[in-house]
Amino acid sequence: MKFLRTIFIHHIHKRHRFLNPKRAFSSPFSNSSSAVPQPEDTETLHSNSRNQSTNSWSIYGKVVAKQRISNHSDEDEETEDGKPSESENGSMMNLKNRSIVRTGTTTKRGTGKVKTQWVCYDCGYTAGQWWGTCPSCNMVGTMKEFHEAKASDAVDSSKLRSGLSVSEDAVRTWLPQRSDQLQPVKLSEVNSGFNEKGWRFPLSGSFGDEVSIVLGGGLVPGSLNLVSGDPGVGKSTLLLQMAALIAEGCNGSGGEACPVVYVSGEESLQQIGHRANRLGIKSDIYLYSSTDIEDILRIAQSLPIRALVVDSIQTVYLKGIVGSAGGIMQVKECTSALMRFAKTTNIPVLLIGHVTKSGEIAGPRVLEHIVDVVLYLEGERFTSYRMLRAVKNRFGSTDELGVFEMSESGFQAVSNATEMFLTEQDPDSDVLVGLAFTVIMDGSRTFIIEVQALCLSQSPVGGSTSKVVNGVDINRANMIKCVLIKQAGLHIPSVHLNVVSGLTLTETAGDLAIAAAICSSFLEYPIPKGIAFIGEIGLSGELRTVPRIDKRVHALAKLGYKTCVVPKQAVKALGTEGLENIKIVGCKNLKEFINVVFSR
Repeated sequence: MKFLRTIFIHHIHKRHRFLNPKRAFSSPFSNSSSAVPQPEDTETLHSNSRNQSTNSWSIYGKVVAKQRISNHSDEDEETEDGKPSESENGSMMNLKNRSIVRTGTTTKRGTGKVKTQWVCYDCGYTAGQWWGTCPSCNMVGTMKEFHEAKASDAVDSSKLRSGLSVSEDAVRTWLPQRSDQLQPVKLSEVNSGFNEKGWRFPLSGSFGDEVSIVLGGGLVPGSLNLVSGDPGVGKSTLLLQMAALIAEGCNGSGGEACPVVYVSGEESLQQIGHRANRLGIKSDIYLYSSTDIEDILRIAQSLPIRALVVDSIQTVYLKGIVGSAGGIMQVKECTSALMRFAKTTNIPVLLIGHVTKSGEIAGPRVLEHIVDVVLYLEGERFTSYRMLRAVKNRFGSTDELGVFEMSESGFQAVSNATEMFLTEQDPDSDVLVGLAFTVIMDGSRTFIIEVQALCLSQSPVGGSTSKVVNGVDINRANMIKCVLIKQAGLHIPSVHLNVVSGLTLTETAGDLAIAAAICSSFLEYPIPKGIAFIGEIGLSGELRTVPRIDKRVHALAKLGYKTCVVPKQAVKALGTEGLENIKIVGCKNLKEFINVVFSR
């Protein structure tokens, strides 16, 4: 091997001398990795390589010598590729700073890869890898892949715009920015001449009264409102009726009309017009079909409107933002543009938002943080009742509830919502075995509901106890059953519970009604008509009072109920005013309750 290596080196050495006889060949075994010329060849090398790279040969093939020129004055300059400038013609090269680079191995800086992130569409958490469960909100399956492309790959960087810049451009043409708006203002100056009654837009009629209750007294100018709900629940119909009320007159007394623009990205103008005819809307609402947020704001600023409705936020898009309509970035930037428009022009904006299969608002969680009001329209698809509740309201309470009935002519306010969930009863009281009534509250509204129970002497599942519940928390039902077994001595192998009308009983005020229904079914003792039960049951069998029990009892008295069983400690707090036609029965514990109600 040493012999062959010697022959190979000798052959390369002869070839190098033949191609470049004036250049000295440096040994490949030296510590230096560059080919150093002989001193007598320095001037030749300096003159030939001023405008080109220096070539040499080694056992690895042809190499290129990039030379670095040492500066001897402040005026000396070095070009980008290492070549000396014209002012350096008389300077000497520093041969020690020369380096050898193989031909074809010069690397270029890459353009870089597209940055990939995983974003939780529920809370907006961002991670560099996929997670089955979001580390922030612990939601399963919410991490979606998001590609953050460079500006040069997507669109021209000069064309990239944010939602705030779009809305500022939209209002700048017709609402000039005053210098005093950019300065801090004292609170006393802001509130001077403020009128609470004239601040909001009141909505007239029974329908408008229900919506105003949920909003806290009316629509606030410059507010950003989001209405969400299940598909087909009536979100578009609700906002179309609200737009008609605003357009008819903001003062509700035939005053000057207030134009409203209804923008739809899901339906055509003919479809919206057909719905308006079906609802009997005669107001001149401006209809517009578009999904470009810049186009929508341009139309909104060209008309002297009083409100803007967008159906829906998941269908609009902003040019220059990466992603399709409904994506995380698109929803965020479009909402920011509408928010800026509403705050700057003092025009209220109403949005429609879609929901996911879990019932939450589609899109990033930041959407709910940006808006001022979040309303949920709830209701079963196969029932005619709809309930509008506020889960976020910066201008009012979130404890209010609006109750409507859906018909061919749109939403109608329910006049007596207290008994809307009651079913028709058979006049024969014997069929009321296992049935009890209670009063629940949702916000400031009271509702009377029916609780049904069915007890079996033998369990249908191999002798083990079973519990089938519908509309009642299973842990709460199990606790009440165990208390009845321990404190009342009832041995109940199997219990079936149901809340009529598909409601869900979430508060503890219905504990006494659940116990009454179970005892009625187990003892086969029908509860007389006109009796209701209100109270919470403790583990030791004691009866506890519940919040706002006076309002619950007064609701029963207005509907003609004759008797109400409550905890004994709540009897004194109720008083007698307005309760002359109803008998209040106080019980201390379950044993006393059973003796009073189910005594033969």
